[in-house]
Amino acid sequence: MERTTQVIGQSGAFLDALERASRAAALDRPVLVIGERGTGKELVAERLHRLSPRWDQPLVIMNCAALPETLIEAELFGHEAGAFTGATKARVGRFEEAHGGTLFLDELGTLSMAAQDRLLRAVEYGEITRIGSSRPIRVDVRIVAATNEHLPAKVAANAFRADLLDRLSFEVVTLPPLRARKSDVMVLAEYFGRRMASEIGWADWPGFGAEATDALIEYGWPGNVRELRNVIERAVYRWEREGPIEAIEFDPFVSPYRPAAPAGDRAAPPAAEPAATEDEDPVTACEEGPSDFKSRVSRFEHQLLRRALADNRFNQRATAEALGLTYDQLRHALRRHDLLGGAS
Repeated sequence: MERTTQVIGQSGAFLDALERASRAAALDRPVLVIGERGTGKELVAERLHRLSPRWDQPLVIMNCAALPETLIEAELFGHEAGAFTGATKARVGRFEEAHGGTLFLDELGTLSMAAQDRLLRAVEYGEITRIGSSRPIRVDVRIVAATNEHLPAKVAANAFRADLLDRLSFEVVTLPPLRARKSDVMVLAEYFGRRMASEIGWADWPGFGAEATDALIEYGWPGNVRELRNVIERAVYRWEREGPIEAIEFDPFVSPYRPAAPAGDRAAPPAAEPAATEDEDPVTACEEGPSDFKSRVSRFEHQLLRRALADNRFNQRATAEALGLTYDQLRHALRRHDLLGGAS
């Protein structure tokens, strides 16, 4: 099925990565695409194929992490009828499907050592053997692989074949994370926002307000472009007021009613710092540590800002109004006390 994709960005780091991919596209050599989750590795793989002499041949995509280890080899190389339990008829593998075109192997680092052995032979000699068969089949396939792991470290740990890595890394394209592409954040946000507004039938696009823009630019984006798209689309469809969009919610699971994380669950997000209770005296709460005047005033101000943010559900404009500050004054105070990371 033909897909319409967009590669969007203007930052130098991103354009350098695209330029490297574009130059490698014309060469009939393997390319390894490295990047964190959500950085657009599949889009770059598609670009490599569309700009290559194989552009009119199949682009076959396989996520190596999406299948159990017992089925990976059958999926890649195919099998004959009766090769294993459940194999009632012969089936071609992804290599045969991609003959003449490009095979994109996502999450390459999850391949078992046995699958790596067979993949090396396919890449090295241009032939594969279906499971249950002794007859090799010639295939003409260009390999583009992607991973978010540091494969040389896996080689050092004997978890990845060094000779396979050498064979696949003719060119390595490393995609920068979104936090290194600050100038692209609002370009992408505008694109995703306009697309979502059109999808839900808005007549006009109001854009983003100053508070939302600051929050989007300063956020760390651990999920990169994929996370940005979700945040923007959610903000657009939830916005029910006139004017530019101001409300941005980075964590859709935030709720006073969400269930507690299981004890010992390391994957659970850290709990927010508790706000001071109504009975707690901020002066008393800040008496620990150095007792000089400036230190105690600084600790009092830090505690006051934390309480105000929590009371106003980390909405900076509401917090500024509650404290009798301008928005810029609040932002300056939050930056001075290193509290911007917990505010949105």
